[in-house]
Amino acid sequence: MEDRNDISTKLKAAQRNPLALDSQLCFSLYSTMHAFNKVYRRVLKELDLTYPQYLVMLVLWEQDEIRVSEVCDRLQLETTTVTPLLKRLEARGLLQRERSREDERQVIITLTGTGRAMKDKAKHVPLCMAEMVDCSLDEMVELQDRLAELRNSLKRNL
Repeated sequence: MEDRNDISTKLKAAQRNPLALDSQLCFSLYSTMHAFNKVYRRVLKELDLTYPQYLVMLVLWEQDEIRVSEVCDRLQLETTTVTPLLKRLEARGLLQRERSREDERQVIITLTGTGRAMKDKAKHVPLCMAEMVDCSLDEMVELQDRLAELRNSLKRNL
């Protein structure tokens, strides 16, 4: 892990060259997400979930029996991305997909008993990730807030 002085030195050097890779906030986020994915891959291995599948399960553990469109909205993903994830989770017996009786165009997602039981097995994941991030709870909350601000700013400028 790079120390903060190294990062500060790189950023100062990057300011002199706006086209340097280290000057790009997008690359910092991109490479950080790659690192997160690698750690999540290891942490989620025992659950036999990929990171995107884990995100779907988080949504369903918060609210069961929801429409596919709601899952897409929560994850900020397109249906074409979410549907294959749901199919794989259904094949594993973690959820069921059913057409809505009120509107056949809508598909309702419901956790199975196995899917609900997995929630207890996954309770350690956030703590493991917090340890891997190596920062205080206050720092994590502040970082999440700043990232939410950044995301909202970008959305306003779409």
